[in-house]
Amino acid sequence: MKKFLAGTALSLIAGTAMAADEVKLQLKWVTQAQFAGYYVALDQGFYEEEDLDVTILPGGPDIAPTQVIAGGGADVTIEWMPAALAAREKGLPLVNIAQPFKSSGMMLTCWKDTGIEEPMDLVNRTLGVWFFGNEFPFMSWMSSLGISTDGKAEMGVEVLKQGFNVDPLLQRQADCISTMTYNEYWQVIDAGVSPDELITFKYEDQGVATLEDGIYVLEENLADPEFEDKMVRFVRASMKGWKWAEENPDDAAMIVLDNDETGAQTETHQKRMMGEIAKLTAGSNGALDPADYERTVSTLLTGGSDPVISKEPEGAWTHQISDKALN
Repeated sequence: MKKFLAGTALSLIAGTAMAADEVKLQLKWVTQAQFAGYYVALDQGFYEEEDLDVTILPGGPDIAPTQVIAGGGADVTIEWMPAALAAREKGLPLVNIAQPFKSSGMMLTCWKDTGIEEPMDLVNRTLGVWFFGNEFPFMSWMSSLGISTDGKAEMGVEVLKQGFNVDPLLQRQADCISTMTYNEYWQVIDAGVSPDELITFKYEDQGVATLEDGIYVLEENLADPEFEDKMVRFVRASMKGWKWAEENPDDAAMIVLDNDETGAQTETHQKRMMGEIAKLTAGSNGALDPADYERTVSTLLTGGSDPVISKEPEGAWTHQISDKALN
């Protein structure tokens, strides 16, 4: 009898162990230190402690995170707020449930020898800009300066649609290009350019930064108590991962490398990236700051003749999850 009870207990324990709640997380881009907090949470067992079985799905140039979550391929996605709000206005009800990134890493990187010293020196030049929703902070910035984006002129600039590389700058096809503090800027440096040959304009410093790398879910799912509970645990474990990554940047970079199945990333680049990413997540406990949200919306509404959103969004973010996860 004792033997039977012991066996039953073991099978019950095994059953419980298998019943961890599954969560599929879709990243905005490929496996890199930009997403270190999630890989750390997985590696260090923070998700497991919350009884979660998390699958991290890398992104890439052919993957649109909003389409993946819309099609049911993920429960939660990492997205930049401009793209999320644009998708919401077009009928995909994404909601920001947490915001690990406090600051924006986007900037314009220019050749110093062109004579560019301040934003108004950008007029009558060719500037490389990312599109697919990433152009909106730039358009808003130009609009706030009274600079047209219809072509070179006394108060106009030529906008070059930039791919996700730094070639237009290196080949002098553009005087400036879009870069992230943690990625493309260093690709320019690695190509043999000295930092003192460059001048950078951070969107954060220009007052037109928009929120990046927020955690988004579909609005209808938040009405489900089981889903809500799962997301509370997911956000809590993810933020634990982010703070661990901030405190242990080199170790976090190595965890990211261990998860890079493509083998494309290097230790030098990931450690450097993690150092820069830690500056962007510093100051956030994971809860969205309403003032940062308002600034993002204001920036997006003033994007010149083609704003990313046409009206103030409603219900685009909530503290419903972060309040329970972080307090």
